[in-house]
Amino acid sequence: MKKTPLIMLAALAAITLGLAGCSNGGAEASTTTPSNERNLPAGDEITTTADPKLVALLPDDVAEKGKLDVTVEIPYPPMSMFGENNREIGFDPELGRLIAQKLDLDISLNKGVFDTAVASLQAGKNDMIMMGMNDTPERQKTLSFVNYTHGGFAIVVKAGNPDSINTQSDLCGKTVSVQKATVQGDLLRAMDCGVNVMELPADLDAVTALRAGKSSAYVADAIPARYIAETTDDGATFDIVQDAENPRGFDPVYSGIGILKDRTELVEAVRAALESLIEEGSYEKLTSRYDIQDYGVEEAQVNQGTATS
Repeated sequence: MKKTPLIMLAALAAITLGLAGCSNGGAEASTTTPSNERNLPAGDEITTTADPKLVALLPDDVAEKGKLDVTVEIPYPPMSMFGENNREIGFDPELGRLIAQKLDLDISLNKGVFDTAVASLQAGKNDMIMMGMNDTPERQKTLSFVNYTHGGFAIVVKAGNPDSINTQSDLCGKTVSVQKATVQGDLLRAMDCGVNVMELPADLDAVTALRAGKSSAYVADAIPARYIAETTDDGATFDIVQDAENPRGFDPVYSGIGILKDRTELVEAVRAALESLIEEGSYEKLTSRYDIQDYGVEEAQVNQGTATS
């Protein structure tokens, strides 16, 4: 399967930045996949095959429904974005399709917003969250996480680094834009050194704030932060603050698929499906496709997030 390097996705980054300005950040809406078509890998996307042993792990309600309802945040490149014909692409949608294919299910990718994702599970609208959500002890009170990446946060600044932000401590006294309800906001406030945390509804709103000069830096998970820096205007607009001592980013944490913690059968079915994808090499192909292999995991585990991870 061919790799899709970051530079080849630059046009999509521009499209998603434009879409962010049009988003109303409102209630979740289902995408337009016709009900009589299985929303599974297509075109040059990676494919796999169903495993009857894994299918047998599914809870009865999901097996009878015949599909997984998954809330995704779009755009959030390279984790999720729109491709040709408004097809959902990126690590989360394509991994979701692979998991569904492994479990012999269809999948409905339902566009949502980060700060209402858990509520959508509690209301029965969705079975899983796939938004690059960090696995934290606080979130584990409600969710179980099937961990699929391990990375820290990255600091993005304007090209040329006009405010001379070279380390995490250089954020003290500065205005830093982040997405609302994310771990990054908590980490910055915990520094207790006068960081002015500007929380905005969507990740790309936080990027726009930096671009407009309303913040001195934008902080996010290393994966989307790196993508934004490398692809916006062919890398001419933003720089990533590099730190050789933190190759995975600052304060690495596990991220993963969020499922209500009492849905133990579904958690195990999804974990086993991811493990199968890792063992057969499909997962590695997907991380390479989106150039995030540096943040991959070697095995599928649940709730690895700890207070110090």
